[in-house]
Order: sequence, then C-alpha cells, then structure tokens
Amino acid sequence: MRNYRLLPSASGGNRRLETEVYGLDLLSDPMLNRGTAFTAQERKTFHLDGLLPSAMTTIDEQVKRAYTQYQQQGGDVQKNLFLTALQDRNEVLFYRLLSEHLYEMLPIVYDPTIAHAIEHYSHEYRRPRGVYLSIDHPEDIEAAFRNFGAQPDEIDLIVATDAEEILGIGDWGVGGIEISVGKLAVYTAAAGIDPARVIPVMLDVGTNRESLLNDPFYLGNRHARVRGARYDAFIKAYIKTATKLFPHAMLHWEDFGPGNGRRILEKYRSQICTFNDDMQGTGAITLAALFSAMKVSGQPLRDQRVVIFGSGTAGIGNADQIRAAMMREGLSQEEATRRFWCVDIQGLLVDNMGEALRDFQVAYTRPASEVSGWQHDMPGGGISLAEVVRQVHPTAMIGTSTAPGTFTEAIVKEMAAHTERPIIFPLSNPTTLMEATPTNLLAWTDGRALVATGVPWHPITLKGTTYTIGQANNALVYPGLGLGTIVSRAQRVSDGMLMTAARAVASLVEVNQPGASLLPHVENLRAVSATVAVEVAKTAAAEGLARAKLPNIIQQVQDAMWQPVYPQVVVRQEVHV
Repeated sequence: MRNYRLLPSASGGNRRLETEVYGLDLLSDPMLNRGTAFTAQERKTFHLDGLLPSAMTTIDEQVKRAYTQYQQQGGDVQKNLFLTALQDRNEVLFYRLLSEHLYEMLPIVYDPTIAHAIEHYSHEYRRPRGVYLSIDHPEDIEAAFRNFGAQPDEIDLIVATDAEEILGIGDWGVGGIEISVGKLAVYTAAAGIDPARVIPVMLDVGTNRESLLNDPFYLGNRHARVRGARYDAFIKAYIKTATKLFPHAMLHWEDFGPGNGRRILEKYRSQICTFNDDMQGTGAITLAALFSAMKVSGQPLRDQRVVIFGSGTAGIGNADQIRAAMMREGLSQEEATRRFWCVDIQGLLVDNMGEALRDFQVAYTRPASEVSGWQHDMPGGGISLAEVVRQVHPTAMIGTSTAPGTFTEAIVKEMAAHTERPIIFPLSNPTTLMEATPTNLLAWTDGRALVATGVPWHPITLKGTTYTIGQANNALVYPGLGLGTIVSRAQRVSDGMLMTAARAVASLVEVNQPGASLLPHVENLRAVSATVAVEVAKTAAAEGLARAKLPNIIQQVQDAMWQPVYPQVVVRQEVHV
C-alpha cells in the first residue's frame, strides 16, 4: 500500500503529496524521501531530527554527487545497478539525474543493459516494484491492484508484459517486470509522465525457459507457459479489472510473443485505450523516417514499392502503419496492401504456403500465380530477397530480420539501379545483427541511399558530404504519444493518432541539406515528446476521441509534464483539521 495520496497541484511540475508516515518509514519510501535535502522545518515536522547528517543540500548538489558516483561504476551493468538502487531510495533524484544525462543513461536504464537485470532478476532481487499478477490466481487480480493503493483518478498509464519475447533475449518469466519498470522510466524521463501515476505490471503466465524452471532461486510461476482459453481468460480479467479500477489509464502492452501480442491488440484496441509499442510504436517511427524520405525524394508515399525483410511482429507492424498512411493518401486497403512484398525465413510470403504462414502474415501474401515465373531459389523452394528485389524494383527496403549482412552489395546495387533515392532501413539491433551498415549502403549507392538504422551510428563522410544517420528509436514516438493520449483522455489510440505522431517527429528535422538525418536526435527527447503530444491530443479531439476539454492544448501539455523536483509533502492529519 502506498504511503501517500496525490493532491491537486497548481501546475504539472509542483506535485503535492499527503502522507501520515514519519521518521524512518518516510525515509524508506522513495517517492517521499529526499535525503539530505529535507529542510530544518521538514525534519521537525516529519520526526527526522537525528536520522540524517546535519548538512542540508539542494537537489542540484545531490545530482552532482550522484553523477560522480555513477561515473565511478565499473561498467554498464554496475551503472544499471547503481541507478536502480538510487530509484529505490529517492525517485525524484533518480529522475533528475536521468533527465540531465538522458542520452548517456537511456541505454543503461533500458535497452540494451536492462537485459542483464531481466536475466538475473531472481538472483539479484532487491525491492518489488509494481503489481505481479499470477495466472494461477486470477481471482486475486483486483485485490492485487487495490493493495497497490492508488485511487481511480491517480493512474494514467499501466505497462504490462508477459515477458515471452523480451528485447531479442526471449522468454525470461517474472524477470520481465524489469521491462515494464524500464519502459515507464523512459516515459517519465522523455515525456514527463508522473511516476506516481503509473503502474508496472507483470502478467506471470509461466515460462518455457528450462534454466528458469530448474533454478531454485526463480521467483515466478514454476510451470510452462499457459496458452489457449485459460490465457485469454486471464488477459480478459486483467483488462476488465484495470479499466474498472483506473478508467482513465492507457494500457500499454510490451514484449508479448508475436501471436498473442497482435491478437490481443486487434481484439481490444477498438474497445479500450491501449497500445502495443512493438507493433504500433515500431511502425510509427519507421513511418516518420519514411515521411522524411518522401520530402527528399519528392514522391508520394502511396507510390512506394516496399519490401519488408523479416516479417514478424515488428516487420508486419511496420507494414500496417505504412499501409494505413497510404490509405490516407487515397488508396483502398487492397491497393495499399499490394504495395508490399514481405519476406521471412521461408522467403517471400505467398498465399499457397499454408501452415508455414502466421495468421498476421496472411494479409500480405502475394498470389502464387503472380510469382510462378520467378526463380524459386531457396532450399525449400521459396523466393529469396535477391529475387524479390530483382523482380519488384523496390523503392524502399526495411530490415527487421536480425539476419546480419543480408542486404548485400549485389542486392543494394540492384535496387539502386532502378530508383534514384533508394530508401534502406536496416533496423535490426544490436549492431551485430544489422542487415547492412550505413557506411556500406552509402558507398554502394554513391551516397544516394536514404538510410535510418535501429542503433546509433556515427556520421559518415563520403566524397565531401557528411551524412548524419537517424536512429529509428521508438522512444521518439511512444512517450509523446502516451502524453498526448493522457492529456486528451482519449477513448482509444487510433491510426490517425499514430500517423500524427509520426508526422510530428518528421516535422522536427530539416532534410533540405545533403546528408541530413531523417529523424531527430535522441538527445532532444523531451522537446520531441512535447511536440508529439500536442499533435496527438489535437488529433484525438478532431476525431471525437478526446474526453477532456482542450482549450489550450500547448499549455495543457506543458502543465502535464511532471518535473523532477521535490514535491510539497503535507501531513494527512493537518489537511483534515
């Protein structure tokens, strides 16, 4: 149960908390604790005299000390552990430090370093965060949320995972709670989502990782993953309870397996306010890079011929968002779908593949009759990426395959021979899994390729021109999308809101200069998120989805962005005198 309740604030940056705890109990609560920054009067009020060193410091001084300690850590894992410990001790100080060093620390608190915390969760267990829901006890879901202690109007965002497909490292069971916690940290640092108004959730449905099932320290349900009707009933119970107790909250799904993730989103997205970053966020940031590329090429999106290489959750998520944008430009769904050639491990997706196809891939299959005269040059009789490029002459090629080096020189040169500005996005990460490097892509196309990547990349100078490579980082989209959804109290997250978010991101780059980046720099996340939030809220209002009144959207977004400053804390008894 939380030791505080939220009180109305004069503005978004000046949160007020009401509490009835004192002394050591107050110091042990990371949302209330401010360490040596407690004033003399606060120390008397909350019975802290003698429990802290005599010196009183400002939060700026605390940040300097904390950053020095951070720099002294031996490596990325140690830095992650340090920041986690700081968050467990003093939440405001943690976010102040993170916000001042966001570009440096983002890979530490989230992808890729968080993978270590997930893998070692049961062995390094320190402090529980959020709500743990067990499929073995669905009857306890409501009690678990009530034990969290938040009132119905105190929660804006809930991030839940079942941890089946985490960050490319797979199924890690209950350790997946760290991905929910990390995702919310990015929401707060990048968009000012109040950390007191969120809940990380672990949907523990078991694990198929034998090493966890056989680990005596493992803290999750010790059985194989539950699937089928029982799984679906658990998800339904979670949604029913979360939306009943917290009617204004957006439900964010993170790192579900491709089958469940897409199925859940499609079933519920028209009923509740919900979002899947692996599909919708990935698609939106790729679409933003495409919008920028269209400015350079001078062509309409609807005319593009798009090859998706790697047709799993991310790849088809990209296709979905791009297709929706093409439909906004006047194509029918059938016409827009025909602008895609999706390639997976078995080759080009063709409608006669039967059970080799996943349900979400079927819509993008090509007719077998259309490709009967093509070379079926793969061992199982499939059609390779090279043959697809030779036959289709694509204008855009998007890689989400995690198959390194598959955008070969021959394939890229074949593509570039038929389009003036080939759009090539090797989005797989980490670097070792990229389909091609930007350096090679530019060299093979004589600088004509329009490139975005899934990982940070250094500028490249070729024949006197310096090319800045944009990173298609979902963090450029989802924090602002969430903030705009929260400010507008949107009933749901629509395709229009996603497309608006993508256009807002693209609007923040100037692509007229040779070699310009197609996407904003990740260093500017806070400004990007504010811009995205404003446009998303406007779209929610225009589409009739906003439940909040929005007389001054820009100011309302600014007011909603929580700032990492120590809140005013009042004693509960005094409030009711």
